[in-house]
Amino acid sequence: MILVFVKHLNESVKGERISSEYEVSPNVQKAVDLVDELNSWVDEIPPIQQPMRFGNKAFRTFYDRVVERTPAMQEDMLSDNLKGAVIELAAYLNDSFGNRVRIDYGTGHETSFIVWMSCLHKLGFFKQSDFPALVLRLFTTYLALMRRLQKLYMLEPAGSHGVWGLDDYHCLPFYFGSAQLIGQHEILPESVHNDTVLQENHAEYLYLDAIKFIKEVKAGSPFAETSPMLNDISALPSWEKTNGGMLKLYEGEVLKKLPVIQHLRFGTLFPCTWTPSHEADDGSTYIPVSTHPGAGVRAPNLDLESVSAKAPWAQ
Repeated sequence: MILVFVKHLNESVKGERISSEYEVSPNVQKAVDLVDELNSWVDEIPPIQQPMRFGNKAFRTFYDRVVERTPAMQEDMLSDNLKGAVIELAAYLNDSFGNRVRIDYGTGHETSFIVWMSCLHKLGFFKQSDFPALVLRLFTTYLALMRRLQKLYMLEPAGSHGVWGLDDYHCLPFYFGSAQLIGQHEILPESVHNDTVLQENHAEYLYLDAIKFIKEVKAGSPFAETSPMLNDISALPSWEKTNGGMLKLYEGEVLKKLPVIQHLRFGTLFPCTWTPSHEADDGSTYIPVSTHPGAGVRAPNLDLESVSAKAPWAQ
């Protein structure tokens, strides 16, 4: 389900700038307004003075407000026949902003936001015609909030590979962003080394904006040392190659990594329907279950083309 949805989002933004003309439906705008409201809360919750450099505990105040207030905000977005889905939607949205206890954030939390959008699509709240706006308006709004949280509250990178990873926190800006640049002949993969190109174009392309953000956060050290994987990727001959590689990386390093994906919750919108690869120690028979079987909300949008994937949660 996740991989199918992400691939369709990627397809919808190929060759598109953030400022391109695309429909922003009232429902997409409602979701954008919700994330914008969360961003406004950050102004009211400054970081506290503490001896530890990372993991500012003020983040927990922000997170608690998300948990307390966003269920009602989501109910206000939805029609009466969909309000029963909030019990599941709230879990995915809450998990989209990081871990309250560890005060960290990583690609699993980013994926939780994708699951939230996917569930809203399954409910019919978002249409397939909304996909460009979901990436170029809603996801970018979420990304701006997350970067603010990361810097202000010094969130620890969750499951980071350090310099040998793609990025401390995110993967999808590089996947969607490389799709945007397909067909672009003036900006090439190697252009990430040109700070003028980044400065002039980062507001239009997620990929360039992500590179610019990394260079700002890790200023003072050569890009090749702080981000060797991205440095190597810049040698690829085309954005098509880059985009294909980013999909493989997201599937292999996020969706197929149990430490990353194990925290995802399953319910009626995102069900656990597969048989596990091993039997229980007591020999009992496995019966697939949902975490919230009583939500009782019909999901009409099941029309996305299926994709074969080995990891059951990536289907």
